[in-house]
Amino acid sequence: MGNSAHWIKTVPSKNKAMPSQKKISISAIADSVGGKATGNPETMITGVSTPESAKPGDIVFISKKKFLPRLEGSHASAVLVDCEYDIDLQQIVTTNPGLAFAELVNEFHPLKKPAPGISPKADVGKNVQLGKDVSISAFASIGDHSILEDGVVVMSGATIREHCRIGRGSVLHPNVTLYPETQIGADVILHAGVVIGADGFGYTLDKSGQHYKINQIGKVVIEDRVEVGANSCIDRAGLGVTVVKAGTKIDNLVQIAHNCEVGENSILVAQSGLAGSCKLGRYTVIAGQSGLVDHITLGDQVTVAAKTAVTKNFPSGSVVSGFPAATAAIWRKYVAVFPKLPNMVRKIRELESRLNKVENKNDPK
Repeated sequence: MGNSAHWIKTVPSKNKAMPSQKKISISAIADSVGGKATGNPETMITGVSTPESAKPGDIVFISKKKFLPRLEGSHASAVLVDCEYDIDLQQIVTTNPGLAFAELVNEFHPLKKPAPGISPKADVGKNVQLGKDVSISAFASIGDHSILEDGVVVMSGATIREHCRIGRGSVLHPNVTLYPETQIGADVILHAGVVIGADGFGYTLDKSGQHYKINQIGKVVIEDRVEVGANSCIDRAGLGVTVVKAGTKIDNLVQIAHNCEVGENSILVAQSGLAGSCKLGRYTVIAGQSGLVDHITLGDQVTVAAKTAVTKNFPSGSVVSGFPAATAAIWRKYVAVFPKLPNMVRKIRELESRLNKVENKNDPK
């Protein structure tokens, strides 16, 4: 939204114990998002809300005309919209009201980080390199020879094993675990319970028919601006590297197996999973509870619908769904037929019976 220092007016609170409250004029917001304001341009906005719970001073947004009824009776002072509507509410018209609203949420409610410093209750190993303004909370553990760059935050209970590297500004929430030699890029967010670099699921049968463990000697590389949701797991490679590329967002409870490669700016939704050695292109979307068998390759901008089982490769731009996966257009045809199958089976059996009677009647025996 530009340099906020030029358009945010901070008004001191009358209660000295309370922090100052941000106030932003409608005209300043419109200028910042490249939009157009209606009504009084000097109206001040003091917060963000939903249409139903808004109070005077709040700004809200709607993404489509069909949501206009949500504004009826709203006490909001303004609304972000994609085109001007005939409503009794001040509007800021912009091409992407959802993004503009998200930026305002971040302005009014910036994420808070712990103050820089190392808790005396933290366990910091030998030959650890710490950048400027690093924050390490109580009961966090940093392994030998690891590197934490400027502004890294390690919260309580997080464990970073030896020879790890964490890029500038990254945040590890409570109880995150990084196994040895894990590499984390800049501005990465790992939520509570994330495990990076655990052994891949590698076994073979020995002479007695028992499962023989194959040591996993690779590592995991997480590139810049990746966010990983709570209790998700990304396994180290058996040999080589498991890679999650820049800008990818991973939801809670996602499994990425050994030697996978996830392309830039992809989305993996909760309870989805990749078996070993899968390769996803850029801007891939894997919807909830979907799974890929091992050694699958998906091209750029492939969308996998919820509860899909992907058992073969698909080219760039595909939209796939079903079990096993097919292109969405074909799967819709399958789904349309499924309810008709019982009647179709009954009719086929009736036809077979009639045909058998005809054949028996014409049989010279």
